Amino acid sequence: MYTTLTLLCSAFFLLNGCQQVEDLTPSVSRYGINSLNASFYGDESSENSFTSEINYETGVITIVFPYNYPRTSENVLTTDDLKKVRVTANLDDNVTISPSLLYMDLTKENFITVTDQSKTKKDYKIVAEIRKSAEAKITDFNLDALGISGIIDELNKTISLISIEPIGEVLAKLSISHGATISPDPRTTALNYDNEVTLTVTAQNGSDKAIYTIRKDVPNKVELGMRNGSDKVLWSKKLQTDLGISALNVTTSLAVTKDYVIVNTRNEPGMILDRKTGTKVGTMPNMQSIIGGLTNFFATADDGNNILICNLAPNAGTYKVWRINGVNGTPELYIDWAASGSTAIGRKLSIKGSLDGDAIITAAIMGDAKSFARWQVKGGVLQSQIPEIVAIPEIGGAWWNNADVVATNPSDPIGDYFVSYYALPRRFAWIDGKTNTFRALGPEISGNWVQNAADYTVFNGNPYAASNSVNSFTWGSDDKIYLFDASSTTTFTEPIWTSPIGTYGGKDNGGQNGNGTGDVILKVSTDGYYMYLYFMFTNGCVVCVQYDCIDM
Repeated sequence: MYTTLTLLCSAFFLLNGCQQVEDLTPSVSRYGINSLNASFYGDESSENSFTSEINYETGVITIVFPYNYPRTSENVLTTDDLKKVRVTANLDDNVTISPSLLYMDLTKENFITVTDQSKTKKDYKIVAEIRKSAEAKITDFNLDALGISGIIDELNKTISLISIEPIGEVLAKLSISHGATISPDPRTTALNYDNEVTLTVTAQNGSDKAIYTIRKDVPNKVELGMRNGSDKVLWSKKLQTDLGISALNVTTSLAVTKDYVIVNTRNEPGMILDRKTGTKVGTMPNMQSIIGGLTNFFATADDGNNILICNLAPNAGTYKVWRINGVNGTPELYIDWAASGSTAIGRKLSIKGSLDGDAIITAAIMGDAKSFARWQVKGGVLQSQIPEIVAIPEIGGAWWNNADVVATNPSDPIGDYFVSYYALPRRFAWIDGKTNTFRALGPEISGNWVQNAADYTVFNGNPYAASNSVNSFTWGSDDKIYLFDASSTTTFTEPIWTSPIGTYGGKDNGGQNGNGTGDVILKVSTDGYYMYLYFMFTNGCVVCVQYDCIDM
């Protein structure tokens, strides 16, 4: 038995015992150390990580630090800042470093030995270099005076200025790489952008350069609607601190013409802002005849150059709407309607179209009627002083003082329309104009927030609608604007863009918006390349957001 087992074991070892141990050394030669990174002790900044350059032939590792740290500050980094720097290495498997890494004084040379998997050793010298930036980029370019934003093609170093009209000589606002210079400097020298302009950006290190060509251009458009991700806040103005408005609680509406935004404060002439920059231009000079606490109660504008201002009825008598041609025009009584009984109207007014062509004018009737008044303008002629009264039966309760209705088709009085309202089901509504029933509903909004502004436009062949929700309490900061794709009932159910909360509302700026008021306006640029969303929260801010349809 013993002999048999011995023979079997001997045979096994003869067959298997001569196999060699597997060689774990990689077949491809590597350097063992892949990178060396440094950081400052106790600095939690995301910028606190510095990479290295390794010269494997000379055995020198250079840790590169920026000339300015933080990188966009004016603080200059010095060698004295490098006396105690945390150092870490990225190594291949089974590679070691001696001495062990922890902190280094990089004001002097440091030496390490790297031992790879085959036990081969290589010495490296570690040095530090404070290096000025080699980046030479234009990162933002705008002609604020004209409301033109440059479209930067970094790959081809071109900047396109979208304008059908002449641009001429104008100063620019731009951003370039930190520490870089630009020549000529368009911030201080007005250049003629009707001709091709060349700008040279020189990096902080004085040697790396980039040449950008700026040209007036008419680019291709995306197939339909806005370009995804094109939203940009062009400007934001605080009603109180930026514009100097003191009667904050009664600043409740906007009228947007081709060139201006008019901020309407009851009992004061309308304040004129440059539409493209938000800069205060002045006040409307010829409004004296209609200025009053109940007369210039609400303002809006058509798609031309006409401003409409209404009173509050029946508090101020019959319901009146004045027409003003441009910011320097004189008010002309346009509508004078003796509403029946105690019909309350005048807190909201909307128009779609132009008084010089076709238009639909709508004004919500306040209270529990769930209805609105509608006037038609055809060929520049108001068809009747007496409006059609339209009820919306599916709204589940009284909206009292908070509702706004906007039409979609200036030539069709029974076309679809949109309504924002403070009542059940608390959802921005797309209404079938023939049946006055819900066609589609936006998301439900909390009953804590007041909905009372709506607008609609078509941009690059795609319909859009906008609404708001307002915080009227001493607590909460949920003032919000919603933009919807209204191309179909399925795209309308959720907004495609919303404003950030806690930023533009009354509570976050001038104080509680006790009236729960605000406004929202959609406009399209004359050249058709931009859509603008203007909005305002009483006691808060007036804001302009730009969208484009440029095929990038």
